[in-house]
Amino acid sequence: MSGSPVIEVDQLVTHYGRRKILDGVDLTVDAGEIRVIMGGSGSGKSTLLWHLLGLYRASAGSIRLLGKDTSTLNHSQWRDLRKNLGVSFQGGALFTSMTVGDNVAMPLREHTDLDENTIRIMSRMKLEVVNLGGFQDLMPAQLSGGMIKRAALARAIVMDPKLLFFDEPSAGLDPVVAAELDELILKLRDAFNMSVVVVTHELDSAFKIADKISVLHEGKVLLTGTVDQVQASKVERVQDLLGRRPRTTEVDADEYLKRLTEEEYGEYIQSVRG
Repeated sequence: MSGSPVIEVDQLVTHYGRRKILDGVDLTVDAGEIRVIMGGSGSGKSTLLWHLLGLYRASAGSIRLLGKDTSTLNHSQWRDLRKNLGVSFQGGALFTSMTVGDNVAMPLREHTDLDENTIRIMSRMKLEVVNLGGFQDLMPAQLSGGMIKRAALARAIVMDPKLLFFDEPSAGLDPVVAAELDELILKLRDAFNMSVVVVTHELDSAFKIADKISVLHEGKVLLTGTVDQVQASKVERVQDLLGRRPRTTEVDADEYLKRLTEEEYGEYIQSVRG
């Protein structure tokens, strides 16, 4: 792993309404690295992923992907940048009305001028890479959960992206299939020289594939380090995640009442102004 960073996030802040979701996130991912982003529910890890994909606009801070400041890109420039990004969503997000082959071929049809014969060959090559050779004529409904994940991965890599993003790749899979998918991620990184960002809460998967892990909590990066460094961390919230320890939260009655009345007042002001 060497060369210029492929992702540089600097003091990223974002809100949903009045609620701050990301609070000064810094993140640097090097070329050829597999970076795992972990955190509990509501920690901001999925929101960070959507920002990296250009789907959300930040309140403050900056993101650079492959050397480009994404806040300065117009629609055409984002379209060009996305040709170098592959995304595999949590549920696969395959189009149910298309065959597996057509799903995989879609980015090539949308972003290139290749002839249909070349597109068909390239799509089948990527299906072979993910061990789905010969399944191109099936419909998504005919696939198992693990096969859907691999078909979505074939679509994500069909244009040989420099950056590959995964959202919960092992979610809903049995341990054997999940382990096979982990091996496939490692193989793809090495074979195609990709940089990979994986959002997951699956500890076994994270520890197997990660070069580095970033742990998020309440919109902040608590820790970034190697697997050994994360496992040895003395940070209490990190150990809560690793040990699956439930959190105990003490509620301050005065603070709770203040928050409720502030929200109610804010909604009232909005209704008057509206």
